[in-house]
Amino acid sequence: MPRANRVLFAVIAVLALAGAIVSAVSLQRHYAKSATAYCDFSQKFSCDIVNRSEYSTLMGVPVAAIGVAGYGVLCLLSTLWRTRAETPNRLLGAALAGLVFALYLTYIEAYALMTWCILCLISLLLISLISVLAIAVKLKSARA
Repeated sequence: MPRANRVLFAVIAVLALAGAIVSAVSLQRHYAKSATAYCDFSQKFSCDIVNRSEYSTLMGVPVAAIGVAGYGVLCLLSTLWRTRAETPNRLLGAALAGLVFALYLTYIEAYALMTWCILCLISLLLISLISVLAIAVKLKSARA
């Protein structure tokens, strides 16, 4: 594997680990009974409003748990499975699926809840970066 791809996979793994941590904190806040002091600034910026809203679950599964699992898959693809021939396609597919889901959730924040979750916005940034890097991995592997 070329050095450039190893670096890209390593950066994706670090970003995926960060995403899993952010999602785990969101999951903890989903079930918490107390208010969050560090990311509840007002009615417009409140992790608690978002994490406890009717949109915080999908078919009974907390959205944050889906995030933990998704980032876990991205981490596995970029570490343990990075040498497999099909990994660039799977990594790109998983990253883009995560990005589409994050954009949908951002839409919900903006137009349905009308409040922002800082943790969600950080997750959106992370999955956006991972998607860009996954495109780079795919392009580099197509040339090789």
